[in-house]
Amino acid sequence: MEIPVWQYVVSMSGYIVFLLLLVEGMRRTPRLTAVFWVLSLLTAPLWVDHLDGWFRWAKSVSVLLPTAIVVGGARIAWLYNDNPNRVLSFFRGDWVLKVLYAVLFLNIAEATLKDFATANYFNAICGFILCITIPFPRYKNGKRQFWVIGRDKPNDLLLYSTAAWNFLYTTWNLAFVFGENPGFFASSFCILMAAELYPIIKGRPELYIIARVYTLAFHILIRSNSDIFTPLMDSSSWANDNVLWVWGAVNLALHIPFAIWYFYKQKTSPTNEPPCGDNPAPLISDLEPKLVKQTA
Repeated sequence: MEIPVWQYVVSMSGYIVFLLLLVEGMRRTPRLTAVFWVLSLLTAPLWVDHLDGWFRWAKSVSVLLPTAIVVGGARIAWLYNDNPNRVLSFFRGDWVLKVLYAVLFLNIAEATLKDFATANYFNAICGFILCITIPFPRYKNGKRQFWVIGRDKPNDLLLYSTAAWNFLYTTWNLAFVFGENPGFFASSFCILMAAELYPIIKGRPELYIIARVYTLAFHILIRSNSDIFTPLMDSSSWANDNVLWVWGAVNLALHIPFAIWYFYKQKTSPTNEPPCGDNPAPLISDLEPKLVKQTA
């Protein structure tokens, strides 16, 4: 049955608003949020009925496990930053940020491989460019660079990427979904728009990554356990090979200049560092724990 236009407008708008509220709530309540995502893993036996193929399983596992264990564990650990407990100390380690970098890289790489498999070659090249332009988490002069877990409440996961990278990631991902499974394009559009809008609303572009983590994880959790998006906003009828080809070509035309600019800026930087969003003045969250103790 064909879905009327008004239903798309209502369902998609409502889902975007819900996701914006979800991100805000999960940012404000790190303890409750950590419990929610750990409990969400108990639904794994139900995933068998709703996940089909390597890509769906890889995407679900590679998003839900790190969200529940790594992001949740790190936010809780920094919430109790003075607690010497071994487990909490472990989750305050720099390995967390490197793992989260790897998770983001892996999720883009998974979709890139799928783009190649579905002959969406232009968009696949864009995915490769996105992978090699993710700023790597570094630790320099007592300050974490590019990736941060805040020591200050609400202990956010922050990524100081560029606005251009965030935008290109969004348009690349939309084109990927449009080609891989157009039936879920409408619902995927919602989670990507919510992640783009949230940091704009808050006036803090570094919040893009935490908004993306929670919107994607929630969407995947729902899709792993049910099929509510098909009756609400099935967009299978939107599929169009010509649109997909043009979209991929436009994406590539945008990504190539970005890659050139990115590596030019890195090469000409006095410190040989890649461009990134403006970091704020050093926060207590950016400093070595031992330095914090010395200044306390």
